Amino acid sequence: MCGICGEVRFNGTEVPLQQIEAMTDCLVSRGPDAQGTYVRGNVGMGHRRLRIIDLSDASAQPFEDEVNDRVMVFNGCIYNYPELREELKGLGHSFKSQGDTEVIIKAWEQWGEAAIPRLQGMFAFVIFERRTGRTIMVRDRFGIKPLYLSEGPDHIRFGSTLQSVLKGGSVDTSIDRIALHHYMSWHAVVPAPRTLLNGVRKLPAATIRIIEADGSSTEKLYWEPSFERSDADEARSEEEWCDMLLESLRTAVGRRMVCDVPVGVLLSGGVDSSLIVGLLAEQGQEGLATYSIGFEDANNEKGNEFEYSDLIANHYGTNHHQIHIPSAEMMENLPHAIKAMSEPMVSYDNIGFYLLSREVSKTIKVVQSGQGADEVFGGYHWYPPLQKTNDPVESYRQAFFDRDQKRMSEHLNPEYLAEKDESAAFVAEHFARAGAREPVDKALRLDTNVMLVDDPVKRVDNMTMAWGLEARVPFLDHELVELAGRIPSRHKLSHGGKGVLKEASRRVIPAAVIDRPKGYFPVPALKYIQGPYLEMVQDALGSQAAKERGLFQQSYLDQLFDSPSDHITPLRGSELWQVALLEMWLQAQEI
Repeated sequence: MCGICGEVRFNGTEVPLQQIEAMTDCLVSRGPDAQGTYVRGNVGMGHRRLRIIDLSDASAQPFEDEVNDRVMVFNGCIYNYPELREELKGLGHSFKSQGDTEVIIKAWEQWGEAAIPRLQGMFAFVIFERRTGRTIMVRDRFGIKPLYLSEGPDHIRFGSTLQSVLKGGSVDTSIDRIALHHYMSWHAVVPAPRTLLNGVRKLPAATIRIIEADGSSTEKLYWEPSFERSDADEARSEEEWCDMLLESLRTAVGRRMVCDVPVGVLLSGGVDSSLIVGLLAEQGQEGLATYSIGFEDANNEKGNEFEYSDLIANHYGTNHHQIHIPSAEMMENLPHAIKAMSEPMVSYDNIGFYLLSREVSKTIKVVQSGQGADEVFGGYHWYPPLQKTNDPVESYRQAFFDRDQKRMSEHLNPEYLAEKDESAAFVAEHFARAGAREPVDKALRLDTNVMLVDDPVKRVDNMTMAWGLEARVPFLDHELVELAGRIPSRHKLSHGGKGVLKEASRRVIPAAVIDRPKGYFPVPALKYIQGPYLEMVQDALGSQAAKERGLFQQSYLDQLFDSPSDHITPLRGSELWQVALLEMWLQAQEI
């Protein structure tokens, strides 16, 4: 796990070393253990390293393959690298390191584009071929590892964070109106390739992009989940699916123990993280480090779920760390968490993950986390209504979107308003694609490939890497997701949602965790904005910078300030927090 950056120019000019150093310095939190740069003519690359696999300097980056005249930077972890390494050695390749970085560059030499589907793991990497002048950019199947881009006719720049790309200078930071429409509709989700800034894009998940020496480029989607089912799949019983699911989960969890340092678990006390602990215990892990976080209660709403995380920790005898954050400490750290976001994210649990990661990183470098199970196995409330709808797009929009086009026109100032309902059009286009016939499957595919990538996955990456902590997500093992796509939706939505996962879990973990009310990452102080939190958002939205930017109509802001609790989105989020977070993020990035 690391941070990468760089620039390739197509006009013959040289990339300045000081530019690459500035971009690399911006990534220090992602890789606090070592730094490296490579600058040669029209190519510059930077790398910050978190030592996880092959702790020696032999795997330092940027990594040069002198034999094949290539240089590479890589962020992530390839879980099946030992097997690939042995296969490549059998084909005549020699290695100077023991890590996964060199395996990627040798695999590209051996198989080209056909190497990418062979990689199991999370990854974003860039390879420059000195002989051909080609640049290869690749991102993993679920976009677990980010790759931001800024390009013009004479160059392409990349970085693990949007901030690193900006550090290279001369980037158009004006607001993308279509991206803003998505942000305001999808509670901050902005689908790739867009970001809120016109001058910054992101490589879509599961994509190979090849840029030729003259700057021309091609993109290829190398993987997408299928929801096509055989007659045998339709006929299988829930019990059979549970058997297959547990086998796949055991493999996914076991893969993510590939490491040269200890691995812990972020234990919320929900089914997903509890199941990870249970499966690791099954595989003989003893003294496993587990971590839970809680906040102060607010408005009679509990700020922690220690009751359930303690139950699992005690049941399996883990080395458990219960972390309690007082409200004053959360308030103090909110600006730092916002600054750490590569894009603005409104979920209340960002600050939870930020502070949890801070504490976890004091004792360990790698954790497994339960993100993705709700999207993959149908755990959200908007899936059941889709079973009987005649208009899937409208049913999804009503359950999921924060605003329709009319309300959008009353909230945004005219110069920032998209000309049409871009978000509804995006959903309609996505739902119309082949490969998913049932409305529930269409929604699960959209959420797995879009919402998951640019909300929970991005949130976990940004907040953990703010403290040099690597998070691995077994529920996003691509073979597990492929299996889930074959499971009929009736099995997923049974038992109140995630039915087949819950029933499989009964064979591993205590029923009290499975039969509890659906949990979440509780941060009630941000759900009910009052006192110092209200003052904070009023200061941000009333600042000179906000007034000059003029994103929101003043009449709308006045309504929000008068009664924050009266303006709640269909997904129970605060409209005031949503608009304030955007402005605070823009100010934190000095945009």
